[in-house]
Amino acid sequence: MCGIVGYVGPQDAAPILLEGLGRLEYRGYDSAGLALSAKGGLKVRKVSGRVADLAADLPARFKGAPGIGHTRWATHGEPSETNAHPQLDTAGRIAVVHNGIIENADELRAKLTADGVEFASQTDTEVVAHLVAAAFAAGAGDLEQAVRQALRQVVGAYGLAVLDAEHPDRIVVARNGSPVLLGVGEKEMFVASDVAALIGYTRQVVYLDDGELATITAGGYRTYTLDDRSTAKSPSTIDWDVVGAEIGDHAHYLIKEIQEQPRTIERALKGRIDERFATAHLGGLNLTVREAREIRRVKILGCGTACYAGELGAQLIEDLARVPATAEAASEFRYRNPVVEPDTLYVAVSQSGETIDTLAAVQELQRKGGRVIGIVNVVGSTIARQVDGGIYLHAGPEMSVAATKSFTSTVAAFALLALHLGRIRDLSPEQGRRIIAGLLALPGQVAQILEQEDAIAEVARGIATSNSMLFVGRRRGWPVAREGAQKLKEISYVHAEAYPSAELKHGPLALVSPEMPTVAIVPDDDLLDKNTSTLSEIKARKGPVIAIAHRELPDLADRTLVIPRSEPELDPILLSIPLQILAYHAAVALGRDVDKPRNLAKSVTVE
Repeated sequence: MCGIVGYVGPQDAAPILLEGLGRLEYRGYDSAGLALSAKGGLKVRKVSGRVADLAADLPARFKGAPGIGHTRWATHGEPSETNAHPQLDTAGRIAVVHNGIIENADELRAKLTADGVEFASQTDTEVVAHLVAAAFAAGAGDLEQAVRQALRQVVGAYGLAVLDAEHPDRIVVARNGSPVLLGVGEKEMFVASDVAALIGYTRQVVYLDDGELATITAGGYRTYTLDDRSTAKSPSTIDWDVVGAEIGDHAHYLIKEIQEQPRTIERALKGRIDERFATAHLGGLNLTVREAREIRRVKILGCGTACYAGELGAQLIEDLARVPATAEAASEFRYRNPVVEPDTLYVAVSQSGETIDTLAAVQELQRKGGRVIGIVNVVGSTIARQVDGGIYLHAGPEMSVAATKSFTSTVAAFALLALHLGRIRDLSPEQGRRIIAGLLALPGQVAQILEQEDAIAEVARGIATSNSMLFVGRRRGWPVAREGAQKLKEISYVHAEAYPSAELKHGPLALVSPEMPTVAIVPDDDLLDKNTSTLSEIKARKGPVIAIAHRELPDLADRTLVIPRSEPELDPILLSIPLQILAYHAAVALGRDVDKPRNLAKSVTVE
């Protein structure tokens, strides 16, 4: 949630900041603003609205450097120009942009108010600006010292950048629980909360850890702690490219990313399949064969789509490795007192690698001695650096809020993990080769499904006017149904609920009517007869049925979307593709903001 961009160097900052903020729009936000250092002090511009509104509102001579910019997702105070960042101190000398939540903001605000400070906004962020100003008033000699003194009083999560009109050669940034990274250029430096903002400017980045600060100038950077101990941080190279983050000739990022899935699944598999031994090569797990054989249970943690991918991953691990496996929402796991077992492998799933609930769960597990690996898309992200090993998806930038290519790549990664663990245990070479053949066929099969987009779009337009929908599936189809309902809800705003097919008659069947369409996941597997009997129950109550199946079901479904058959364990990857396209075209038909659905953010970095 929210986005931070900063620039120090010889160029005019505003165009760079605007472009960076534009690349962070996918994270979700409600207002935007810039602050530049210029002769005579700071120049500040803020709007309640989009980055394009901010760009249109800038005066022709809005120039200067260094500068900081922000896209805000409201937590303290309603979306408004006043509450937008940057937030300033009373004198207009200090500008602060901030992601996260300051938990003791009310206490600090009361203290500052008692000292005569007048607040202009409802935000917790404004507190930081006044604390920095107070540190200068108390004798702080430079911006670094003032920021350190201010942050010693702050409790909570923050990623922030501070600009001082009287130190116009630098930006000071700090991180505690919310991501901040530095971009290293040629006689220029950048700051961002997300690597996507820096694509096109630099591939060299420095990731700050919790409790770390940095000062950037055009000549370089220095990293240090709150007590001013220097920390040695070396740049890493990012592998994303500017083309991957551009929308090209597509109407929306979401359909671009749906259509990229043949390539992204191929990248998830590349270099990881060992056909000689019918297994998967996953060196990044940092697990010896002996350690892998000692695993007695697997626990998967994620939020939203990542959790649904984890449910499919758990089934893959049980089916192929015969190890008990379960998936749980990380947002729930972190708030209970889990039993952490030494022979359990914990898997944290996060596209961004910054999801705060998942990160907190990882940290709690590690405090209790648990072994945690990650399945993450963003290289160098916080979770990727925190865990003991893992698998990168290599899906490239996913700019739309709704996850699509990261979902299918995550399930493919789980298939590799299950194959790897299975072949260490009791999965035969013949069965290993079967799974490998299925994996290698997936990109071509996904491409076949994408060729049906026009037919799926026609179905989507038919359901777009529904007030509510049901999604049902059994066993492997159940997480697919949950993910399908999630996609429809989050981008079209059509209410949808998912149920295991067998649960319909235990209550939800009361909802079925001619006005309530049902999307049924009906693979041609050993549960086909059970699934078709569920469709009969729905049709008997005159409920419209859309089936995602391997064959036509003319007597049971009003419309069947036929997809290619994979191995049963891998079918969920293919079954999910039509549901993505269905949700996309329903949202388009309803005129929704497809890539930036209301109230949602791509990377949830606040509680």
